[in-house]
Amino acid sequence: MEKIANYQLFSLMYLYQVGTTIIFGFTGEAGRDAWITVLISMSVGFIIVFGNMLLMRLNPGLTLVEWYPKQFGKWLGVPIAWLYALLFIYNCGRMIADLKLMIPQTLLPTTHPMIFLSLFTLLIAYGLYLGIEVVGRLAVLSLLIILILFMLETGLIFISGNYDFRFILPIAEEGIVALWRYVWPAGITQSFGEIFVFGMVWPLVKDQKSIAKVAFLSTLLTGLLLSFGNFLAIISLGPIVFERSFFPLYVLLRQINLGVFLQNLDVLAVIYFMFTIFFKVFITMFAVIRSIQILTFMKSSRKLIIPISILVLFVGYTMTDNQAEHIAGVHMTIATPYLWVPFYLILPSLLLIVTMIRAMITKRKTTLNS
Repeated sequence: MEKIANYQLFSLMYLYQVGTTIIFGFTGEAGRDAWITVLISMSVGFIIVFGNMLLMRLNPGLTLVEWYPKQFGKWLGVPIAWLYALLFIYNCGRMIADLKLMIPQTLLPTTHPMIFLSLFTLLIAYGLYLGIEVVGRLAVLSLLIILILFMLETGLIFISGNYDFRFILPIAEEGIVALWRYVWPAGITQSFGEIFVFGMVWPLVKDQKSIAKVAFLSTLLTGLLLSFGNFLAIISLGPIVFERSFFPLYVLLRQINLGVFLQNLDVLAVIYFMFTIFFKVFITMFAVIRSIQILTFMKSSRKLIIPISILVLFVGYTMTDNQAEHIAGVHMTIATPYLWVPFYLILPSLLLIVTMIRAMITKRKTTLNS
């Protein structure tokens, strides 16, 4: 069985949590206070991470699709586990749809979406064949490249002088409490609640004792990066443009202009996007395949890679052609309240309560017997 090191897990979790959020923005509807809502969401995210760590510790060596049958019983737990496999397929499809909507508008306007979507899915499938250990090493290098590009972007923004700190004023004009409507539920589930998928990865980590530290650190640095990214976009674009932009980072990088030397650096946004979405789709598809393998008692998961890749490509390509509907419509009104909140917050919370109660009962029986 493949094993990954802590630094590989950190890179995978960090890139996964940043994901497509770095392009589409985080709680952009909060306007000039979007950078604050990220920090609030991150704070709540620590509670989610803590709950996930408790579940992992109370179910040692098991994946999340094994947690439910163990604690809820076979008849209830197995169907719930299968629902997670279906949810992960849907999430992969949404990310493929993200790619389908963005690339024609930014990089390849005359190329048929099926061409680059097929190539991208083929690349994911190849990564799945190589295994998570190899992709984990790639994640470490990719994270380094992204951080260098982000520092370069930040420096160029300030050198160009295309910013105004007055755009963030007044800070939290309606009060911090009023920002909660942007935090719950979309802000909490968008990057931080989604790490529940790593319940399929954590058993593969060599040093199990350090997983909690890695999870908390990746959540902290993800929140700081997304908050600072929103801050840069707001002071450069202004709150109105930032709030109305589907791709604020892309629009931001187009603003960098240093005479004739550096112009239209929007390709950096596409590089960001391709790096982060690759690892997010990879981890989610890995979770799909590993879930099905465990639930069907298959010896090898390789035979699942091609059919699952084709299914994800089909789901993503046929999902939507309307960007506003995809992001503001389905994401906010359907996916978040009816999929991500139940599967990333409510069910794990119930599972944690049941697991803790059963652990206490078992401990008490052991004490009485001894």
